[in-house]
Amino acid sequence: MSLALDAAAQDLLFREAQTANTFTDEPVTDEQIQAVYDLVKYGPTAFNQTPLRITLVRSEEARRRLVTHAMGANGPKTLSAPLTAVLSVDLEFHEKLPKLFPAAPGIKDSFFSEAAAREVAGTQNATLQAGYFIVGVRAAGLAAGPMTGFDFTGIDKEFFGDGKQKSFLVINIGKPGADAFFPRSPRLAFDEAVTTV
Repeated sequence: MSLALDAAAQDLLFREAQTANTFTDEPVTDEQIQAVYDLVKYGPTAFNQTPLRITLVRSEEARRRLVTHAMGANGPKTLSAPLTAVLSVDLEFHEKLPKLFPAAPGIKDSFFSEAAAREVAGTQNATLQAGYFIVGVRAAGLAAGPMTGFDFTGIDKEFFGDGKQKSFLVINIGKPGADAFFPRSPRLAFDEAVTTV
C-alpha cells in the first residue's frame, strides 16, 4: 500500500531530513515560524490541552544567556544557528482548557487541579507536540537540530523565573550549512519495532 503523501514530501519530512549541526547565516523569518506553528497546532493532544510553549531565541544577548546552560558542542552549534527555539511545558495549561476543550468545561478542575497531574500530562503532550514542531520545521524547507544536552533547570531560572514553564528541548533552526549532517545511523526494521498481538 502506498502513502497518500507523495515521494518528494516523504523525503523532505523523513527520508532525507536529518538533524543539522551547522547552519548558514540565512535568517529564519517570523513569517516562516508562524507558518510552521499555524500548521502544527492541529496535531492532537489529550483533551486538546496543547501545553507546548515555544520561546524563540533571536538576540545575541539571549543566545549567549542560553548557551551558558549548554553541554559540550551544543553551545557553539546554538551560537551558529540563525534561530533557536526553547520548547517548554506550560504547567498552568489547564487555565486555557475552558477555551480549548469547551465540550467539557469542568475538566480544568476535575482532571488537572493538582500540579503533579498537570506536569505529567503536560510533559507527555508537549513532547508529542515537539515532534509535530520538528516535522513542521522540515515542511518549511528548514533543518532542525533538536538537543537535550542542556541544563534545563538553569534555562528555567534564566528564562522562566516564575516557575510556570518547564523547558525540555532546545532546537536550532535554519538552512543547513557546510558538513551539517553526520552519516545517517541505522534504524530498526519493521519486525524489530512493531508487534501484533
